[in-house]
Amino acid sequence: MTTQSSGPDLGAGVPVADVPDGTLLAGTVAGEGVVLARSGDAFFAVGAECTHYHAPLADGLVVGATVRCPWHHACFGLATGEPLRAPALDPVACWRVERKGDTVFVREKLPSPASKPAPATGPRSVVIVGGGAAGLAAADTLRKEGYDGALTLISADASAPYDRPNLSKDFLAGNAPADWIPLRTPEYYAERRIALVLGARVTSLGLGEKRALVEGGASYAWDALLLATGADPVRLPVEGATEGQIHYLRTFADSQALVARATGAKRIVVVGASFIGLEVAGSLRKRGIEVHVVAPESQPLERILGAELGRLVRKLHEDHGVVFHLGETVKRVDARAVALSGGAVVDADLLVLGVGVRPSTALAEQAGLTMDRGVRVDACLETSAPGVFAAGDIARWPDPHTGEAIRVEHWVVAERQGQVAAQNILGRKVPFDAVPFFWSQHYDTQISYVGHAEKWDAVEVDGGLDGSECAVTYKRGGRVLAVATISRDRQSLQAEADMEAAARRRDG
Repeated sequence: MTTQSSGPDLGAGVPVADVPDGTLLAGTVAGEGVVLARSGDAFFAVGAECTHYHAPLADGLVVGATVRCPWHHACFGLATGEPLRAPALDPVACWRVERKGDTVFVREKLPSPASKPAPATGPRSVVIVGGGAAGLAAADTLRKEGYDGALTLISADASAPYDRPNLSKDFLAGNAPADWIPLRTPEYYAERRIALVLGARVTSLGLGEKRALVEGGASYAWDALLLATGADPVRLPVEGATEGQIHYLRTFADSQALVARATGAKRIVVVGASFIGLEVAGSLRKRGIEVHVVAPESQPLERILGAELGRLVRKLHEDHGVVFHLGETVKRVDARAVALSGGAVVDADLLVLGVGVRPSTALAEQAGLTMDRGVRVDACLETSAPGVFAAGDIARWPDPHTGEAIRVEHWVVAERQGQVAAQNILGRKVPFDAVPFFWSQHYDTQISYVGHAEKWDAVEVDGGLDGSECAVTYKRGGRVLAVATISRDRQSLQAEADMEAAARRRDG
């Protein structure tokens, strides 16, 4: 896509002084949007937009010879445009840069980098179990890294890998058509010789014979295997509710079914004040549906974001008409009457349950892999079985930033782990050391969160907690564990870079 942008004509040249070290300058070359970046004495020029959701890279951050996206922290190599970290999977274009004296000129667009040669050694066949964020990112990375062997991605989902974060956001709100949701086209898989096996449930990893078995009798040989089975929604029994009254949101089919049911609904009860539950509430309000949220906690998201941001999130939703019933649970359902533990009765068309997920570890347990509230992996994401890797919601890895083994259920983390696992399948011995990142959208307010803080002893708030802009820092023992921001994209990126630098210093 050609980006129309504003700013100086970079082809005509700009003074070196206009681009201080570590900065980005938006401009144009032949009418196309380009960002000029400087790292030390080196200058680079790349496309103006991130290839994920088209965020303006000029608002991002230069870290070494990379540029990071301000919205969702994708990372690109400035010299090649290569996507180094998800959520962006496609490169940005690059232009040749020439410096003459005190002026920098952006010249012609450069051709795409040549394909990488096939690794000298590596597995003859790779099987990926799971068609979510980690699975697709791993398959994508294997081919980008030159792997030319057999590659099979097996998914229990009937749909090809899709943009799961969108299911509770724009797609559910009615702002994104269905054809935006698949992450890749059918041609992508065919061209890269990725055998996509959908609607197939793996019953055994076959560690002894290295052959994964699928319901129905099919089997797939592997020399290396990635287990990326994700998580399943926690299902709660609701007394009196019929099957048609209860909805969960995990798959594309779930979101499509909820959209279909919501079309004629006037009032919906959302059970659970999780990120998913609240994003569902916000999306349904955008459809004009009355929403009641029932949850046992005293503030939404308090366990993850603390009381300060919890109150802010609650107010955002209340300002948009959401009714909260906190400190309560659903006692029973009688036809349309939803009885709450506090005595209130809400008349509702249906209930959406968003009370969390559980990692899908049954296959790993059956195979005898070492478990630790998830699948235990080493720094390179390899499990206790040689040649078997795990990534995404199921993986508990040694995090260099907290100094603890952690497991994180977020999209970007899963994608990045898929990318790193793919490199290590090829023998690269790359540790997974990315700072965890996620974002959550509530109407026009995005909360960006870098780091990981399960427990903290200090919270520092900078800015106003009115929903306009702020940063909340979570610390333990004086160490910064995580930073949540609203409308402070560069501060979020800088916090990520600072955490990375701190981990490097601790490692010596």
